[in-house]
Amino acid sequence: MADPASYRPQTGEIPTTPGVYRFRDPHGRVIYVGKAKNLRSRLNSYFANPAGLLPKTHAMVHAASSVEWTVVGSELESLQLEYTWIKEFKPRFNVVFRDDKTYPYLAVTMGEKYPRVQVMRGERRKGTKYFGPYTAGAIRETMDTLLRVFPVRSCSAGVFKRAESSGRPCLLGYIDKCSAPCVGRVSPDEHRNLAEDFCSFMGGEAKRFISRLEKDMAAAVAELDYERAAGLRDDIIALRKVFERNAVVLAEDTDADVFALHDDELEASVQVFHVRGGRVRGQRGWVVEKVEDATTPELIEHLLQQVYGEDSEVQGRIPREVLVPEAPSNHAELTEWLGGLRGAKVDIRVPQRGDKAALMSTVRENAEQALKLHKTRRAGDITVRSVALQELQEALEIPVPLLRIECFDISHVQGTNVVASMVVVEDGLPKKADYRKFSITGAAAADDTAAMHDVLTRRFRHYLTDKAAQVPVISGEIVNPTRAGAKSNTEAPPSDPTMPAPKAKFAYPPNLVVVDGGQPQVNAAKRALAELGIDDVYVVGLAKRLEEVWLPDSDFPVILPRTSQGLYLLQRIRDEAHRFAITFHRQKRGKAMTVSVLDGVPGLGEAKRKALVAHFGSLKKIKAASVEELTSAKGIGPALAAAVVQHLGKTEDSAGAVPAINMTTGEILES
Repeated sequence: MADPASYRPQTGEIPTTPGVYRFRDPHGRVIYVGKAKNLRSRLNSYFANPAGLLPKTHAMVHAASSVEWTVVGSELESLQLEYTWIKEFKPRFNVVFRDDKTYPYLAVTMGEKYPRVQVMRGERRKGTKYFGPYTAGAIRETMDTLLRVFPVRSCSAGVFKRAESSGRPCLLGYIDKCSAPCVGRVSPDEHRNLAEDFCSFMGGEAKRFISRLEKDMAAAVAELDYERAAGLRDDIIALRKVFERNAVVLAEDTDADVFALHDDELEASVQVFHVRGGRVRGQRGWVVEKVEDATTPELIEHLLQQVYGEDSEVQGRIPREVLVPEAPSNHAELTEWLGGLRGAKVDIRVPQRGDKAALMSTVRENAEQALKLHKTRRAGDITVRSVALQELQEALEIPVPLLRIECFDISHVQGTNVVASMVVVEDGLPKKADYRKFSITGAAAADDTAAMHDVLTRRFRHYLTDKAAQVPVISGEIVNPTRAGAKSNTEAPPSDPTMPAPKAKFAYPPNLVVVDGGQPQVNAAKRALAELGIDDVYVVGLAKRLEEVWLPDSDFPVILPRTSQGLYLLQRIRDEAHRFAITFHRQKRGKAMTVSVLDGVPGLGEAKRKALVAHFGSLKKIKAASVEELTSAKGIGPALAAAVVQHLGKTEDSAGAVPAINMTTGEILES
């Protein structure tokens, strides 16, 4: 841990204007981003008496090794820049809100020729309208009910194409829950109108559709068409069922998001009710670990930044009112920022009495229950992970906490298609964004030890390269002087530092490297690190036969108890590395299963290769064809035809041409 006095900037160097500051660790990673109205006052508070800081702030300043700042022209600019950097760098000492569960949305893909209704999770897609979020059970029931009234396509692209080619609709088309545009029952325009009606109903225009159906039912009764009237009656019941599912809680002209928060010393739970047209249209929740010592107004500010600044789809649904339990810090700047995202005025208010305050109380109760449930589910998991990491550290006699573990595995079949995997575990949890795959060729593919040496060398050579490429950090950073209001105390850099920096691939080293194998693999890994001059990364190997843990240059393994949580953790990491390597190996082997002598022709891509085979019918006829005859195939010019003839001539002169073979079935694909 670094001494804050070692990187404390001189007081006179720090400006007294608004700005944004970043703390970095010894590896150059941004670990905290903050903003201040007065940079000098805020930064001095971190260094004046580090021993008197709150525990988490104390940990942050001792984990850092440098601090830098950027001066901006106003508090609004500092708010925007702070959010941009938190989103870019994801600092581990900043509050980052994450969903306590994955919420599904009812989505309509209006960007397609035939819009599709489906349940979607995850990132928003362009050209798609979203409604929700809902609970999983409610959204399925709502979708099933509405499809009888608005029979919009809900099938996948594959099902749609099969129905289109066969001329027969799927089951939903036969039971009238799809208008079957795949077989031409409705035109594309008629189907799009159905999708627009579906979106209008979900957008709050339910009464218009119910009134229209009631008039149609009355007209059918007047014409004595009782069968049609009964169908319309069922449609009306279905729409009312969906419409009445959400009770009116506020005035019908109210569009608001109601946030409430419940927290303790370690975590905070946030819930929001999305009220549209006076009805609760959706609910969403987050749980956050309080890694920084933030007050409730600061938490609310971070929350609104992350919820509404996340993507354009959310920005398009910012309501007129945002109701919060306490006024956020930087209230005026935050209001102006949200208004800019919405394109209209946004009012951030704290309800004091009436229906809105009563609804806020209900949302707060939901937040309290969500935090209790989260802690119940996580308590055992956190305890087990902590015990496992501690047991492993003690058994291997490693003096540093195992914050990051990387595991490597080699996969091949009799020395062919040799690949390796790297999986990463931080705080006992997999970090899949840092997983890596390696292809191994040449002498390194000779055996597992050579492959392991090659992979470790490549991985840590990247680490050393990225580390050396990092610009030395100074206590002050300059924004582009053309940026309005930006000032600095040194010369401007050649590029704009406010632009997103390229993310280092391997800049963060592990505390422990685990290799799949015994003593030979461990020694190969240790030799690779030693050759690169790295002596602060510990290496162990886990042998599969007896689950022995091998240390470098040791004649005897470490035997962990079969019930040890540390052993379970090593096994899970090893199995995950094996799974990841096997998956990559199968992908690579699958691509190599079908080979053809045409694959090596320079300039002959897949499309032209298929056109050539389709034109001549077989590889034998292609070999017999002249340059002039080859040019008769679509897309084959004289130069490419000459290259094909030359390549096939070389192949004939070699050990013999190998036909394309599907190695799974043994079928000869070309002859």
